[in-house]
Amino acid sequence: MILPSVIDVIGNTPLVELSRVTRSLGLEGRILAKLDYLMPGFSKKDRAARSIIEIARADGSLLPEQTVVELTSGNMGTGLAIVCGILGHPFVAVMSAGNSVERARMMRALGAEVVIVPQASGSKPGEVSGADLALVDQEATRITIERDAFRADQFGHAGNPAAHETGTGPEIWDQSGGEITAFCDFAGSGGTLAGAARFLSPLGVRCYAVEPQGARALAGEAVSTPDHPIQGGGYAMNDLVHMRDAPIAGYLSVTGEEARENARLLASHEGIFAGYSAGANLAAAIQLLRGPERGGCVAIVMCDSGLKYLSTDLWE
Repeated sequence: MILPSVIDVIGNTPLVELSRVTRSLGLEGRILAKLDYLMPGFSKKDRAARSIIEIARADGSLLPEQTVVELTSGNMGTGLAIVCGILGHPFVAVMSAGNSVERARMMRALGAEVVIVPQASGSKPGEVSGADLALVDQEATRITIERDAFRADQFGHAGNPAAHETGTGPEIWDQSGGEITAFCDFAGSGGTLAGAARFLSPLGVRCYAVEPQGARALAGEAVSTPDHPIQGGGYAMNDLVHMRDAPIAGYLSVTGEEARENARLLASHEGIFAGYSAGANLAAAIQLLRGPERGGCVAIVMCDSGLKYLSTDLWE
């Protein structure tokens, strides 16, 4: 089958069992990994990028050839660069200096204009805090107004969770033969978790939010350590629009070191070269099989590629 564009490749990614990991750790149960890092932009954000732009074009909020602007850790920006490039929209990605340089280089290669925003005072290079994200949001808002652009707004646009309610969730359910008992995801905008949960929870699947240890804002805890190396999420924001009324069964936390160790475990044991958030998801799934989901079947998403972290301490 010959597809009309690379946009049509987005979605329907493979689901694989991490049997070597579960066996090496002596776990009771199964972990299934959705390989969204194999999509054109090397991340799960391709789904939301396509959904938001297609909906906006259909409802008239995005006009032909109008510029699109969005804040990004790099993954949403990569997806938008691809979708906007194919559909004829100039794209401006606004990103914190705390994100890895590979992301900015990839977006520029795909035709995006990339604006780098200096980090907030006291922030650590390689770690993006809620304060850093607020600065990026301010700059994205300014550019949107200045250029009379369309703001993709991954943190607020309904197209983000819709992509996972109609795509990720049903795909996991169908590919697993309806055998999964739990799903967990590291929360950034909350779109993947909320969207997938809205499809899976009515089917009896318990869905868990994953946050960095010390920054469990969604769990309702005081934030003590907002700094962490898990790029693309864990912003210590307790009122994510997409998470409002999402059917969440519980909240898990992982450390930066656990995310790092489990990303390396994915590479060495399963041949899956993914990033920090994929490692965080695996760490959380292991917690579930050692605790409330012992003997069950936990599904997770491999959020992005390890190629986006070659300049970080993930692959020393």
